[in-house]
Amino acid sequence: MHDNAPPSAAPDTPRTSWLQTLRVYLEPASLRMLTLGFSAGLPLLLVLGTLSFRLREAGVDRSTIGYLSWVGLAYGFKWVWAPLVDRMPLPLLARLLGRRRGWLLLSQVLIVAGLVGMALADPRLTLGPIVWCALAVAFGSATQDIALDAFRIESADANHQAALAATYQTGYRLAMIWAGAGVLWIAARSEVAPALGQVVAQGAAAYQNGAWQTAYLVMAASMAVGMVTVLFSREPQPVALPPARNAAEWLRSALIEPFADFLRRYGWQAALILALIAVYRISDVVMGIMANPFYVDMGFTKDEVAAVTKVYGVIMTLAGAFVGGVLSMRFGVMRILMLGAVLSACTNLLFAWLAGHGHDVTALIAVVSADNLASGIASAAFIAYLSSLTNVSYSATQYALFSSMMLLAPKFVAGFSGDYVNAFGYAQFFTATALLGAPVLALVWLASKAKTATSALP
Repeated sequence: MHDNAPPSAAPDTPRTSWLQTLRVYLEPASLRMLTLGFSAGLPLLLVLGTLSFRLREAGVDRSTIGYLSWVGLAYGFKWVWAPLVDRMPLPLLARLLGRRRGWLLLSQVLIVAGLVGMALADPRLTLGPIVWCALAVAFGSATQDIALDAFRIESADANHQAALAATYQTGYRLAMIWAGAGVLWIAARSEVAPALGQVVAQGAAAYQNGAWQTAYLVMAASMAVGMVTVLFSREPQPVALPPARNAAEWLRSALIEPFADFLRRYGWQAALILALIAVYRISDVVMGIMANPFYVDMGFTKDEVAAVTKVYGVIMTLAGAFVGGVLSMRFGVMRILMLGAVLSACTNLLFAWLAGHGHDVTALIAVVSADNLASGIASAAFIAYLSSLTNVSYSATQYALFSSMMLLAPKFVAGFSGDYVNAFGYAQFFTATALLGAPVLALVWLASKAKTATSALP
C-alpha cells in the first residue's frame, strides 16, 4: 500500500509481519466464518448427491432420481427472493438479533426441520414427504447463502475480506466432506446385520432405512454449529440503503437495474456471454446426477464411495482450483476456461470406460481423481470469468444472477438423465454428457474472440 511513498515515510509506516498477517485467521470474525461456512456447505449434498445414493439403494428408479434432482433448481432461482432477504427485516427476529442474523437463524431452522423430515421419511413407502422436505432444505440453504454473503461482506473491512472468504471456503469444504463421506460412514456403521435367512432372501446390500435415519438426524444436529455461531455473534453495522419512493422504484433498483446495466455495457455480446454462462458446466452437472446411482449399481460400498469420491475427490477439487487459479493468472482466464471445458468433457469419457471395467476401487480412484481435478480447474476459471463481468456498483446482485443462471439449464437437462440411462445404459450416457461439451467449446472460442475485438477498440 505504501510502495509509492517517499523513503522518509518508511519509519512511520511499519510493515506488517508474516505472523501478524497469519493471525487474521484466528480473529473472531474469521473463526465465525469458518463455522458459518460449515453451516452453508452442509445441506447441498444432502438434497443432491447423497440423497441420490440413498434413493438408489432403496430401489428407487433412476428416472425418478433424475427428476428429483430438480430440487436443486432452488439454488438457481435464489436471485428472485435475494432482494427481500437483503432489504426486508423480519418483524420479531430483527428486533432480537438484527436483520442479517434474523434471516440466518430462520433459514437454519428451516434446514434442520427439513433434514429431520428427510430422516423420518422412508422412500420405499412414498416419496412425497422426502421430496417436500428436500425442497424445504434447498430453499432454506439458498436463503442462508444470500444472508451469509451479506453478513460476511458487512462483518469486516475490505482488507479482511480475503481472509473471511478463505475461512468460509474451508468450512464449506469440510461440511461437504462431512455431508458426503460422513453421512455414508454413519449409515454404514448404523446398519444392523440381518439374520442368516434374511441375508439369503434379501441380499447383503439390503436397504436399511433406520441407518439412513440415524445419519440424517446426525446431519440435522450438525447444523447446531452454525446456529450457535449466529446466536453468539454480533450483528454487523447495517448498511444504509438508498430510499425508494414506492414499490416500483424499489423493484427497479433491486432487480431490473443490475441486469439492465449488464446489457448496456456488453450490448450484442450479452447474448453470447449469457449463453456461455448457461451451458459452461452442463457436462459436469448432468453427469453428476447419475454418479451416485452408478456407484450403487456398480457394487461399490458406502465406505468405498465415502473414501474415494467424498474425501479424496474434494481434495483433488481443491488442488484443481489452485492449479486453475495459477494458470488463469499466468495464461489468462479465457484460455483456462477453454482448457477446463475440454478436460471436463474428456473426463466424462473415463466414467464410460469405468462402466465397462466393473467394480475396481483402483480404477475408481483414477477416474475420480481426474474428474475432480478437471472440475476444480474449470470452476476456478469460471468464477474468475463471472467476477470479471460484474459492475462493482451491482457486484452482489449481478454475481448472484450469473451464478444462478449457470445452474438452470444444466439442472433442467439433468432431470432426464435417469431416463437416458434406463434407455441406453451408463456407458452411452457418460459419452453423451461428454458430447454436451462440444457447444461449450464453440461458445468459449466466440466469447474469447469477441473479448479480444472489444479490447482492441480505441
